[in-house]
Amino acid sequence: MENAENKSIISIGSSNLAKTEKLLSVTQKILSEIKPQYESVRIGNQEWMTRNLDVERFKNGDLIPHVKSDEEWVKVGQNGQPAWCYYDNDPENGKKYGKLYNWFAVADSRGLSPIGWHIPSDDEWTSLVGYMGEDVAGHKMKSVEGWEAKIKGVFYNLNGDNSSGFNALPGGSRFGNSNFYDIRSEAVFWSATDDNGWFAWCRILSSNSHLIKVEKYHCRVIRHDEYKLGGFSVRILRG
Repeated sequence: MENAENKSIISIGSSNLAKTEKLLSVTQKILSEIKPQYESVRIGNQEWMTRNLDVERFKNGDLIPHVKSDEEWVKVGQNGQPAWCYYDNDPENGKKYGKLYNWFAVADSRGLSPIGWHIPSDDEWTSLVGYMGEDVAGHKMKSVEGWEAKIKGVFYNLNGDNSSGFNALPGGSRFGNSNFYDIRSEAVFWSATDDNGWFAWCRILSSNSHLIKVEKYHCRVIRHDEYKLGGFSVRILRG
C-alpha cells in the first residue's frame, strides 16, 4: 500500500513536472520571438513599437498557422481562420519587414500582441496622424530609405525623414486572392476596428505620396482589394 501511494505521488509529480516544462518551453519561445521587437518610441501621448510585428504564436502560446501556398491562403481566409506569411513567401523579407497577417489573426481572441501591448484601433491611428499633421504625417513616419515606385513611366522616390521615429517600412501586402503587391512602394497596417462584420479599417503609406490613406477592406465580396482575407503588416501600441 505504501508503495502504491508512493507510485501515485511520483506519477502525479512527473505529470506536473512535464506540464511545467512544456509551459516554460512555450514561454521561452514567445519571449525569444518578441524580445527584439521591444524598441519603441513615444509620439504624443502614445508609445509605438518601431518594428512591424513578427510573432508566430498567439499570446497564450498557440501557433498561428504559417500559410505558403496560394490555394491555402485563399482557403483559410474564406474559412475565417488566422494565418500569416512572408512577402513572396521569402523569410529574407520577414527579417526586414516582419510578417503579414490576415484579419482573423488580428481579431483572434487569443491575442496577437504580447502582454502590455495592443493592436491600435482606428481612433488611435487617427490620433497619431492628427498629432503630426495629416499633410506631413506620412513623411514623418516613413523610413529615410527604401521607398521607391515607378508609376506610368515616372520614377518616384519619396522616402520620409522618420522624424517621428515610427520608421515605417514598405513591406507590401498580400491580397485575398493570394497575390503579393507593392513591396518597397507601400505599407499597409491593420487597425483593430471592425465595421459591421464586413469591413476592417487600415492605414496605407505610399512611396508616391506623403499622405496617409484611410481604407476599409471588405470581408466576403470577391474583389481582390477588399477583403479581410488580405495579409497586412501590424504595428502595436503600448497599453
